[in-house]
Amino acid sequence: MKLDILAFGAHPDDVELGCGATIAKEVSNGKKIGIVDLTRGELGTRGTAETRDQEASAAAQILGITVRENLAFADGFFVNDKNHQLEVIKMIRKYQPDIVLCNAVVDRHIDHGKGSQLVSDACFLSGLLKIETELDGNKQKQWRPKQVYHYIQWKNIEPEFAVDVTGFIDTKMASVLAYKTQFYDPNSKELQTPITSKNFADSIKYRAKDLGRLIGAEYAEGFTVERYVAVDSLFDLK
Repeated sequence: MKLDILAFGAHPDDVELGCGATIAKEVSNGKKIGIVDLTRGELGTRGTAETRDQEASAAAQILGITVRENLAFADGFFVNDKNHQLEVIKMIRKYQPDIVLCNAVVDRHIDHGKGSQLVSDACFLSGLLKIETELDGNKQKQWRPKQVYHYIQWKNIEPEFAVDVTGFIDTKMASVLAYKTQFYDPNSKELQTPITSKNFADSIKYRAKDLGRLIGAEYAEGFTVERYVAVDSLFDLK
């Protein structure tokens, strides 16, 4: 199955938090989009791997994506080595995306930067003919995405382009809040973490609103790039 966009996240909820509105917008435009979570988020202070599985499924339905998979790498301990790269390559070759979205290059959580580099490296290696992979007993063909973009997470990294997501912020919020064990719940008796505060929940929307202000839109999501963004005409730029 060929996808237009394949989004990777180190943990279930990374993609929703980083680019959920962009995904919802592209789904509305008829694009086929998939998500691959690298881990099940089993080291999270709240919830379990099983509850994260259920929440990820609910979030996928809200976003309207075509497929979601989980590679079940070790949360907190996966590394960017050959074995992990080959598993990511299998996903890239399976879905043959034109665009890959992945974690922020640098962030508060160590898995975000690791996941970012792992997926970026796998995107390049996936295009090499002499790297052989099989999936379900079938030899895969090489495939290299046309673009790799990194969404923004905890840190306020300066975006290199922004997507106008006006009209899709509520879908993003619903997909994020589908992770009921992870975010703000005034009735929860569990331990508090930096992402369980009301301020963090509010920040998802006000950060998008502030970036939208800077580009003349109501809401926006920002991304960084690995190579220059090219346009055919100056008039393609808004």
